[in-house]
Amino acid sequence: MNSLALLEISNLSPSLIVVDRCVKTANVRVVSIESTDGQAQCIKLLGSPSDVREAAEQGVALAKQMGATAFWSVIPNPLEEIAKLIKNKPAFSPTFGDYDTRVPKENSMNPIESIGLLETQGLVAALHATDDMLKSASVKLVGKEKIGSAYVTIMIKGDVAAVQSAIATGKATVERLGGKLILADVIARPHPDLAALLPA
Repeated sequence: MNSLALLEISNLSPSLIVVDRCVKTANVRVVSIESTDGQAQCIKLLGSPSDVREAAEQGVALAKQMGATAFWSVIPNPLEEIAKLIKNKPAFSPTFGDYDTRVPKENSMNPIESIGLLETQGLVAALHATDDMLKSASVKLVGKEKIGSAYVTIMIKGDVAAVQSAIATGKATVERLGGKLILADVIARPHPDLAALLPA
């Protein structure tokens, strides 16, 4: 019987990195990542009791290593009412101009590509850094996500070296402008389950 792991991570970039770790290290399925209508994100995973516990423990430990606040809970054999709550349809948030829940979609990303994440608090530095990243290396913009409290996550993709170079450039731009850098990181060869959660 499936168990449900719920991981609450303080912002989006660490949540995406945590999802990648969880699905690479345990036999779990990602249901979704749901916004708390602020910067915190709730990762929902299904699997056997031992697999979801392992994924949750490793995911939260990784989030804390990145400086994020995080905690987890496991619900064994969730009731049907809870199953309906976790599989809720994404709702459009006019505040952010996006949906509140990221659900897996058919994956169209090349599995050997890397994902770069640059998260700031404030839009000016994020946009300027994005321009610099795209000009400095052969990478493509995946998307821009606003998650509340002025947090903005920029996602890029490309080969590992290009993404690493672009993220280093973006981080330097944010710091040069005096912006508040939350996280700058690269996921080499993201798991297909993570790629299926990202914007097209």
